[in-house]
Amino acid sequence: MSIILYGIPNCDTVKKARAWLAEKGVACEFHDFRKQGVPAALLDGWIAQLGWEKLLNRKGTTWRKLDPAVQGRVTDAGSARELMQAQPSVIRRPVVEWRGRATVGFDPEAWALLAHC
Repeated sequence: MSIILYGIPNCDTVKKARAWLAEKGVACEFHDFRKQGVPAALLDGWIAQLGWEKLLNRKGTTWRKLDPAVQGRVTDAGSARELMQAQPSVIRRPVVEWRGRATVGFDPEAWALLAHC
C-alpha cells in the first residue's frame, strides 16, 4: 500500500510536509482536495479514526470567513462532515494515509516512525 498525502498544494504546511517526505526519500502520492475533492468514504474513516474536532481547522482562514451561523451549525460529526465535504479548505492539513493509518497535521517526529526513516 502506498502513502497518500491529502491537502491543498499552496498550503504552507502541505509544502513543508511534501518537502520533508522528499528529503527522506519517502514516495507518496498527492491528492489535491480542490481538484480531486474529498473522498467521502475516506472522510468518514478519518472522522472515526481521528475525530471530527481534530480534522476541522477552526484556526484557518476558511473557517474564519464563514458566516457565524454556519460555524454555529457545526456541532457534531455529521455537521462537520457536511461542511468538510462542501468546503475542503476547512480540513486541517495535511491528512496522510500511512499504509492504512491516518494522521492529520505535520509532525516530523511521528512521521519518522511511520515512514520507517
